[in-house]
Amino acid sequence: MSSARVFVVDDEPVIASTLAAILQMNGFSARFFTSPLEALAAARLKAPDVLISDVAMPSISGIDLAIQMRAQYPECKILLFSGQAATMDLLEDARSQGHDFQLLQKPVHPSVILSMIGELATGDSLAGSRKSPKPVTALPVKAAPRVLRIPQYAGTL
Repeated sequence: MSSARVFVVDDEPVIASTLAAILQMNGFSARFFTSPLEALAAARLKAPDVLISDVAMPSISGIDLAIQMRAQYPECKILLFSGQAATMDLLEDARSQGHDFQLLQKPVHPSVILSMIGELATGDSLAGSRKSPKPVTALPVKAAPRVLRIPQYAGTL
């Protein structure tokens, strides 16, 4: 999957562009977006193989973006990251609707993200189940999500 199309979505331009540049330097075809809606529009032209998205963003959350992307492009692998504790409730809501997404806690070292994408490329999907997507409605809280906590690193995203 070294030529995989990767969409990086984060409302912080420095994070989005830096991560996309790191992915490009490592052989991925990466584009960055600071708006989830722009990423959805771009996907209509050419869908990504992997979506890496921040969770807490204006307009729609990264989880809602992931659910919509999965509904439209079921083969797209999903990897979410966040620096806010409040995202746990959003993940619990999504999981109760049958959407199981992997979350990396910010700050995360770029090598960790590269490793996770490598795992996705080999089929060891940690970033989401292949359950049928369901429409987003009021999401009740039930199950606890899987969270991978990454220690603090110098030079992290």
